[in-house]
Amino acid sequence: MAVTLTEAAARHVSRMIEQRGRGVGLRVATRKSGCSGFAYEVDYADAVAPTDQVFESHGIKIVVDDQSLARIDGTEIDFVRSSLLNLGFEFRNPNVKDQCGCGESFSV
Repeated sequence: MAVTLTEAAARHVSRMIEQRGRGVGLRVATRKSGCSGFAYEVDYADAVAPTDQVFESHGIKIVVDDQSLARIDGTEIDFVRSSLLNLGFEFRNPNVKDQCGCGESFSV
């Protein structure tokens, strides 16, 4: 079981935590949303709960709650720039069975 970051994503997260001045890592979760079922949530992890799993990738801790881990286990998170103004996280999730047309939600 694992969730990983590419080097580009790890560099981005490291810079953001440094600018923020606090945080133990990146929190990744899923929530019910959209037409396909679930959406990704990404936030700073300020603490680790007893129900969290912690992974480390390129020196960055990735914190995932137990419920979300079942949907995103094996996911690689990248940080990409798709145009001059459009940049963000890209999820390569091997569990995705279907995705909505806009890419905002997925099902497993």
